[in-house]
Amino acid sequence: MPPMPPITQALLLINVAAFCIDFMLGGLLTRWFALYPLGNGFLPWQVVTYAFLHDIHNLFHLFFNMLGLWMFGSELERLWGPKRYLQFYAASILAAAAAQLLLTTLMGGGGPTVGASGGLFGLLLGFGMMFPNRTIMPLFPPIPMKAKVFVAVFGGLELLFGVTGTMQGVAHFAHLGGMLGGFLMIRYWQGRSPFGRK
Repeated sequence: MPPMPPITQALLLINVAAFCIDFMLGGLLTRWFALYPLGNGFLPWQVVTYAFLHDIHNLFHLFFNMLGLWMFGSELERLWGPKRYLQFYAASILAAAAAQLLLTTLMGGGGPTVGASGGLFGLLLGFGMMFPNRTIMPLFPPIPMKAKVFVAVFGGLELLFGVTGTMQGVAHFAHLGGMLGGFLMIRYWQGRSPFGRK
């Protein structure tokens, strides 16, 4: 197994450290650095900081996000290099934050949002675009599938769950926003307009 590249390693360590600190402080970091709806506790830095926090009452939330970060982020960082990889991850978490803020503004209500899932779904989209025919064995369900199929299935499920309101408490549209941010960044690097050639 090749060593974990530096940015992926740093992101993983920051997330784990933030979880441990937030747990010891009883959720104090979440109160200041989670992403709150506009006009209901929102502060500008939250569009970035939310992505480094996780639900302190749900260790699996952190575990699966870090597993995905390691699986997909490591490959993309080796392919793109640290600078471009960090740009891509930032675009994904910012787009995820924008999608969540838009949703809570239009629909009203909504509590604080935390988690690296928006960035992770961007990485998943990037992996599917860069390695479309790579075989992936997901944990659930344990069925081997090509990366492009895996991305399409997960994107479709997120859209379905978001529209139907299934699995409430999960920011489905933030996940889709992360995928959109990653897609737009790749199109930008390719010198293309968002949805077609220049």
